[in-house]
Amino acid sequence: MKQLLYFSAPWCQPCKTLGPIMDQVSHQAKVRKINVDNSPEMASHYGVRSVPTVILITEMGEEKGRLVGVQSGQAYLDMYNQN
Repeated sequence: MKQLLYFSAPWCQPCKTLGPIMDQVSHQAKVRKINVDNSPEMASHYGVRSVPTVILITEMGEEKGRLVGVQSGQAYLDMYNQN
């Protein structure tokens, strides 16, 4: 099952803006929130250099799409549904 990996941090102001958007997206797509401070190995594995970053992965962990910064909820859903 594909999912959106939502990389964020508590100190990140744009992440605070994106949080409610991702909550809405999670009603239509599988979203996994990852705190980069608590999971630096995950951030490193996926090459996350800034937060917020949302990555679409397949059930095998293969990256299929990436959006950096705050986007619209529809942008995340479009990425999720088109891949």
